[in-house]
Amino acid sequence: MTAVDQSLPVPVKREQSRAWRKMKRNRSALFGLCIVAFFALLALAAPLLPIPDPVATSWSAIRKAPSAAHWLGTDDLGRDILARMIWGARASLMAGVFSVAIAVCIGVPFGLVAGYFGGWVDMVISRVTEALLAMPFLIMAIALAAFLGPSLTNAMIAIGVSATPLFIRLSRGQVLAVKTEDYVEGARAVGLNHVEIMTRYILPNIVAPIIVQATLTIATAIIAEASLSFLGLGQQPPSPSWGSMLNVAKNFLSQAPWMAMWPGAAIFLVVIGFNLLGDGLRDALDPREA
Repeated sequence: MTAVDQSLPVPVKREQSRAWRKMKRNRSALFGLCIVAFFALLALAAPLLPIPDPVATSWSAIRKAPSAAHWLGTDDLGRDILARMIWGARASLMAGVFSVAIAVCIGVPFGLVAGYFGGWVDMVISRVTEALLAMPFLIMAIALAAFLGPSLTNAMIAIGVSATPLFIRLSRGQVLAVKTEDYVEGARAVGLNHVEIMTRYILPNIVAPIIVQATLTIATAIIAEASLSFLGLGQQPPSPSWGSMLNVAKNFLSQAPWMAMWPGAAIFLVVIGFNLLGDGLRDALDPREA
């Protein structure tokens, strides 16, 4: 057992230290991390911030322009847009993170099994995965969300299931590259069973590309959640989300353009942030890069 452990390619702590040093040198990745951290902290602190009730209406403040009383203006029912933006960040970020978590939890085990065992198991899983990948991601998510019913939970499930084939294919490809390494052969030689080999020696060595792909997929999932909410299949009124806010704002673009400007800008910034962070993680976790 000791011989197998010593044959691991890079010590974990040294690898983490090297990756962090590379991240700190990547300004665009740090900028993306700052954007993501800002919106995440804003969403987490929403219950503690001194902001109005995001669902409270005011007939005397309908479609008011940004002012000292309402920093980002109000919507068609007099609700404070800043409060709805902050609470909407909770829905959008939660949808992105949880839907990708669903995809990872389903896709990675299937990819591990397909890549490790091969044969008819790999053939069945790969053919099903290819069939699912043939369908456009957003179309599949819309179809599943419509089947499950309109709600934020169902939207997260629909997005997660739609993103699952991507992680099956990625993890399978990584397993095929790793399972022939010397340390895996050593683990087989000392008599470890298949589950121990997959969880202790293969999975830790394919985590890096999965983390990178998950970060990039969160950005796609946030856009998908906004699209579903825009179509009425995501977060339901009066609960705020950036997509549902855009759905309402489209009817008042000429009278109150600020209703669409702020949620659109928030979606743009968060997606850019996750993409920059994902690109930075890809460079930092790539062992071929110095």
